[in-house]
Amino acid sequence: MNSTHHPQQTPASSRFRKVPPLRQIIKALISEMTLTWILSLALGNFCLAQTSEPSPGRQVEQTFATSDGGSISYLLYLPKNYDPAKKSQLILFLHGRGESYGPLSLVAKWGPPQFAARGDELPYVLLSPQCPGDDSWSKPTQQKRLIELLDHIIQTHSIDQDSMCLTGLSMGGYGSWQMAADHPRRFASVVPVCGGGDPRDAEKLKALPIWVFHGDQDSAVPFQRSVEMVDAIKQAGGTKIRFTSLEHIGHNCWSATYATPELFQWISQQKKSAD
Repeated sequence: MNSTHHPQQTPASSRFRKVPPLRQIIKALISEMTLTWILSLALGNFCLAQTSEPSPGRQVEQTFATSDGGSISYLLYLPKNYDPAKKSQLILFLHGRGESYGPLSLVAKWGPPQFAARGDELPYVLLSPQCPGDDSWSKPTQQKRLIELLDHIIQTHSIDQDSMCLTGLSMGGYGSWQMAADHPRRFASVVPVCGGGDPRDAEKLKALPIWVFHGDQDSAVPFQRSVEMVDAIKQAGGTKIRFTSLEHIGHNCWSATYATPELFQWISQQKKSAD
């Protein structure tokens, strides 16, 4: 008896691959990006942790005891060609709020300390302190501690005090405006990034070379905060103020700012005036 073989039919539902919902795809991408950043940070930490003492070409973790009984932790990078017999330029970098919550290595997430962590050879001494989460850079306690830390680095390293630069992003931008206003003769240049200050300080700031950066779509720190500072300084007679408005960019304008080669060329050219 002949029988006819009928191939088994695969249900239609199993012949097509089920595509995950868009939300799952986005979540997976974010997780992958986060993992990539963590691995990158871990690599930077490995390089950072090779020594606890400052040495040329490396960024190391340090802690400084302040006169108020507290302390301030910081990253310190010395250029590869650092020579104690010669004066080196110093850049003081103040991070944003997000980098307050976590280990000190988190300070290397953005800006110049990120460059040092990934192995870039920087031509300047880089000082990158960490602000505690329950305080902010513009508050009196942190301002006092920053000045003490800066003095400590100057005393223990060969620093050119006529070319020091102060820069910071977001919360660090606010801290930069405050410190520049309180100590205008300490720095040769200031680079506040998406921060804000007090326009009443314009008279104290008018002689200081300042380059301001801000994204015009910033919803965290209003773009106007930088505009009002620049306008006030110009009205006070300041002629050394520069302002870069980053169009169509939100709060994270620091990535574009610190990726600007002209910025570091400008910083390297600034010297304190004799007056």
